[in-house]
Amino acid sequence: MALEKITEVVGRAVYVQGNDIDTDRIIPARFMKCVTFDGLGEFLFYDVRKDDDGNDKEHSLNDPRFSGASILISNANFGCGSSREHAPQALYRYGFRAVIAESFAEIFFGNCCGLGVPCAAASHDDIKKITDLIELNPEMEVHLDVVNAEIVAGDLTFSVDIPAAAREALTQGRWDPIAELQEAEAVIAERVSALGYLPG
Repeated sequence: MALEKITEVVGRAVYVQGNDIDTDRIIPARFMKCVTFDGLGEFLFYDVRKDDDGNDKEHSLNDPRFSGASILISNANFGCGSSREHAPQALYRYGFRAVIAESFAEIFFGNCCGLGVPCAAASHDDIKKITDLIELNPEMEVHLDVVNAEIVAGDLTFSVDIPAAAREALTQGRWDPIAELQEAEAVIAERVSALGYLPG
């Protein structure tokens, strides 16, 4: 079955401010003792969103104005630290379908792409302009155009950086390497058989 071609993401946005937000902050390690990724969204940014008793602290993800946002905006070097794929999975399970930041850790970027979650890099000034707009109007939809590497927010349009290989994989529906292998099972079996030195 062909994967979805991800040409755009349209939705409300929320700003999680900070540079060097690492994967341990995105999903603390103690919540990674799971058989599947289901339910990880509940623990997204847990240690900065909750106090020791599990009550909400002041955090943009706890702000009802941004409830249901599907685009996360942040600053430089987002997703740094350990290479755990649980971090993108937690973002996805929470409901995020795109991340816009000043820059991304490379492995985090790749893990997001493998989930069909575009990561778009914008300048510091453009991040500021976008977050100012959503602060004034939390209901405003942000449009990430993956094909043209652009963001439209209100009356403003911003260029973003999405590497060509990631953009092609997303827009052509080839973003999940495991799904691609499964889809090519017959071709792989034929090639293995043709090699002749592997048991049938």
